[in-house]
Amino acid sequence: MLPIDVAAHGSRWRRRHPGEKAVLGLGLTVCAVSLPPWPGAALVAVVAVVVLLGPAGVAPRQLWRAWRVPLGFCVTGAVPLLFQVGGPAGWVAPAPGGAVQAGELLLRSSAASLGVLLFAFTTPVSDVLPRLVRAGVPAPVVDVALVMYRIGFLLLDAVARIRQAQAARLGTTSRAAAWRSAAGLGATAFVRAFDRATRLQSGLAGRGYDGTLRVLVPAARLDRRFLAATAVLLAALVAAALGLERVV
Repeated sequence: MLPIDVAAHGSRWRRRHPGEKAVLGLGLTVCAVSLPPWPGAALVAVVAVVVLLGPAGVAPRQLWRAWRVPLGFCVTGAVPLLFQVGGPAGWVAPAPGGAVQAGELLLRSSAASLGVLLFAFTTPVSDVLPRLVRAGVPAPVVDVALVMYRIGFLLLDAVARIRQAQAARLGTTSRAAAWRSAAGLGATAFVRAFDRATRLQSGLAGRGYDGTLRVLVPAARLDRRFLAATAVLLAALVAAALGLERVV
């Protein structure tokens, strides 16, 4: 399992209804996108980090390791706004107001990613997918997602073992050997994926699969106090962002 999935299964909010955490995480994401970048997105980022490290109980190291990947994409998307191509200043020149636009985009996107991570760190995928059927998502779509979610971890484990075996056989001692090992890794993973799919199909047929995967969903009820606290937090965040915008 990926570290974020391990953290989600061991989260303090593991037993809470996914709808509660979705309201909080997605609410923060919407605020990050819709509120003014400064100070709205900055306040959203601060609140998300405090909730993640505090009530949600996420370790700072885990949060940083998960956040640095989307943060890298945010920085990559903001850098082009610093420059303009063509024009009287030359082929490539600093864009007028580019630094402000890049900073605003970076604030919005990084804060929005923290809101999504709040939901991901506290809610396992296995708790969300079965409940999507009740929300109106077709059952076959959910079944395919569940199967792919499971097969993904199996393939990641197989890839890790193949890479260890290749390294033990000196498959990465040179650039040519590394390329051969990468090609062999891709081919072996491709074959194993088809083998896993065939075995899964045979297993489902042997168990009388009728088109629906029946899984046990942990019982959970919506906590009105949690929802009320979330609404108060989001309302206070919006009010603070709009009020500080006028002052600043």
